[in-house]
Amino acid sequence: MEELPIKPQDKQTQDQDFSNINLRLLDLSDIDDYMVWAADDKVTQFCSWESHTSKEVAMKYMVDFIIPHPWFRAICIDDRPIGAISVTRKCGSDSRRAEIGYVLGSKYWGKGIATRAVKMVAAEIFFDWPHLERLEGLVDVDNIGSQKVLEKAGFQREGVFRKYFIQKGRARDAVVFSLLSTDPQAKLLV
Repeated sequence: MEELPIKPQDKQTQDQDFSNINLRLLDLSDIDDYMVWAADDKVTQFCSWESHTSKEVAMKYMVDFIIPHPWFRAICIDDRPIGAISVTRKCGSDSRRAEIGYVLGSKYWGKGIATRAVKMVAAEIFFDWPHLERLEGLVDVDNIGSQKVLEKAGFQREGVFRKYFIQKGRARDAVVFSLLSTDPQAKLLV
């Protein structure tokens, strides 16, 4: 089998140390880093929002949605954002459940970064929100990479909800994953 040459930016990412991953609030000063993944159609393919076409659109989204969100963090390497992760409470009387969502710049895919970030959130969210009993991940049935992230982070695959949500104008099936506050993985620190 013929080996493909490694592009310079791939070689740089391949040699990079990913042990210094942290989560922090995302703010407007992060707009250039945010645009790297938020404007990439490959990254936003499975997101509920469209790729941002300009910094102005992205900044409005940050001001209107990200900054006021109760639990939205940048996934950082050496404090530089390379993606984002959020936890959203379910509406109504069922505040015992919340949904996790995440996005990562494509050059960082397949390196265990998203899995580590999900584990970090799982170790923290049940402490931050002590009433929370269930953290859910709803993943498009075609998003195999995201399904692997949740499985590696200790979430249990529960099944498929058929035609569960509308994404970019199409009814989509969702694979449902969960982590309970009583699961051993929820207590482990990363």
